[in-house]
Amino acid sequence: MLRSKGVTVVEYPDDYEAAVAQGRREAEADPTCHFVDDENSLDLFAGYSVAGRRLKRQLDELGIKVDKDHRMYVYLPCGVGGAPGGVTYGIRETFGEGAYCFFAEPTHAPCMALGLISGKLNGIAVGDIGIDGKTEADGLAVGRPSGLVAKAMQTMLNGCFTVEDAKLYPYLAALKDQTGIFIEPSACAAFEGLKYICKGAFAPEPDENSIHVVWATGGNMVPEEEKTAYYERGKR
Repeated sequence: MLRSKGVTVVEYPDDYEAAVAQGRREAEADPTCHFVDDENSLDLFAGYSVAGRRLKRQLDELGIKVDKDHRMYVYLPCGVGGAPGGVTYGIRETFGEGAYCFFAEPTHAPCMALGLISGKLNGIAVGDIGIDGKTEADGLAVGRPSGLVAKAMQTMLNGCFTVEDAKLYPYLAALKDQTGIFIEPSACAAFEGLKYICKGAFAPEPDENSIHVVWATGGNMVPEEEKTAYYERGKR
């Protein structure tokens, strides 16, 4: 789709971190280029944070209250961390103590969980502990987290959880069947969070006043034949 609109798309054979590094080097050599650095951009982080206010407007329109007595649990797919980190910041600033945020990552690329658990933030990559970083959740296939985001999430994020690739497709098919909404496999990782949070693993256990929000972004750019293949795989 991007190429059809005249965009020059460059693909690199290595992983996400290497692609960003190469893009950064090429941008530095071009004085007319502005590089949006997903690993270390405060502007990008702040831009994503606007989602907190937009979510509040949507919930207000639905008559849904969020406060300490009406808790909201939000599950966000995480790759390098820029998008979910900014969104989490916006949600926590907007809803305060009524909101609990959790990152979902593939079992083969849990870079943010690793950075936070080890305390090394972006000073460690999944490859350093023998994890290959290979996952069908291509939007989340990142070996090292954003240092900017990891540092901020130390005091904002309530937890991380991982999901196996095989679980993504049944979630994708079920969502399509029940709502007519298609999202890409990566975005489906967030659905796994309800299983863990309902056990009370990372936060106060939800009650009858609680709501759950699955941050399901991505899917509109997936070619139709791939959408069909993903859906059929989820139905098997």
